[in-house]
Amino acid sequence: MNLLYANDKAGEYPASYYAATAAPLARFPALKGAARADVCIIGGGYTGLSAALHLAQRGMDVVLIEAHRVGFGASGRNGGQVGSGQNQDQDWLEKTVGRDQARKLWDLSLEAVGMVKSLIRDHDMPCTFHPGIAHACWTDAEVTHARHYAEKLARDYGYEQITPLDRAGLQAILPSAVYKGGDIDRGAGHVHPLNFAIGLAQAAYKAGARIHEGEPVLKITHGAKPVVETASARVECDHLILACNGYLGDLNDQVAARVMPINNFVIATEPLGARSADVLRENVAVADTKFVVNYWRMSEDQRLLFGGCESYGYRFPEIAQAVRKPMLRIYPHLADVKIDYAWGGTLAITVNRMPCFARLAPNVLSASGYSGHGVAMATLAGRLLAEAVAGQAERFDVMAAVPTHRFPGGPRARWPLLALAMTWFSLRDRLGF
Repeated sequence: MNLLYANDKAGEYPASYYAATAAPLARFPALKGAARADVCIIGGGYTGLSAALHLAQRGMDVVLIEAHRVGFGASGRNGGQVGSGQNQDQDWLEKTVGRDQARKLWDLSLEAVGMVKSLIRDHDMPCTFHPGIAHACWTDAEVTHARHYAEKLARDYGYEQITPLDRAGLQAILPSAVYKGGDIDRGAGHVHPLNFAIGLAQAAYKAGARIHEGEPVLKITHGAKPVVETASARVECDHLILACNGYLGDLNDQVAARVMPINNFVIATEPLGARSADVLRENVAVADTKFVVNYWRMSEDQRLLFGGCESYGYRFPEIAQAVRKPMLRIYPHLADVKIDYAWGGTLAITVNRMPCFARLAPNVLSASGYSGHGVAMATLAGRLLAEAVAGQAERFDVMAAVPTHRFPGGPRARWPLLALAMTWFSLRDRLGF
């Protein structure tokens, strides 16, 4: 058994609020025997499903193989936040890749958000894009930085969707006494993440992509015609896309050395009814400035969906207890509220938190490591992968040019080293540094 699935039942979504409210989706059949495709995609999350959709729309014959169910991994378990910008801010990007490339990366990030909106609309997906993400700051210095950064984006990038907030302004949106202020980004938003993945799968299937569930990939043979093998099938293709993110396993050491799987956790309270006004007074999502980020939003039936805490091994902790603690630090008046759902999932991070786009061979591409910023960027990645397969790689290459370094110790020794580093940053969070 792959230990990355140690907390899950094979072929089933986790017992999350999202799974309980998912749109109906019949299982796609497992792949049997020999098959041939222009493009084979491994992974049925946002990246793979978006790539399948955009390749099929170009008239290519696409086979997508998912080990469990489409949206099984981070795509169906995350906080649902559709953020603007890259995971690193424009100051960092300008210093790292130059102002011209930083501008291209900013434009791609806005395209990613717009793409989520348009896909939901154009394909009548079973989810709604709700605008607005508030960023909540723990220190006065962070509030000052947020204001200056909003001014920079308006001045240098023409982005005027972010409004800085003082303490009173933030409390008018989220009534918690712990934050000093922050901002609200009206160009960003939030969605039901699993239903968005299901919508992508339905759209890709209607466009002609062949989607297969329930078959983990066991072996890849590279060459002029890559061959992908499962326990019961063999696919020969012209192009191969790895879209596995935190569930890559040992399929490719080059990616695994740069993309680290980690676990994050979410709880859903009982419906709060009128008490929801004591949590959020607008239908926006929130993320704070902790290194291990706290993030939350209200569901459509008025539950608080609150995420946070991380772990760096294979087994999940007692999730409800772990996540309830930061929730109550922010909202101590919810101490009597029942937790109806608690779940975890494996995402993937990189050293610098920028996604890892890579051409592993002339006919093998990969995109992963979205570091908690994947709803928009992974969906855009699918489009960029499709363009690159079709010979239009300029935009893929913009993302691939951002340096993504190897984790110390490589694929085999990265877990304990990362755990030590993350423990240090978590301690800083708890001590208020």
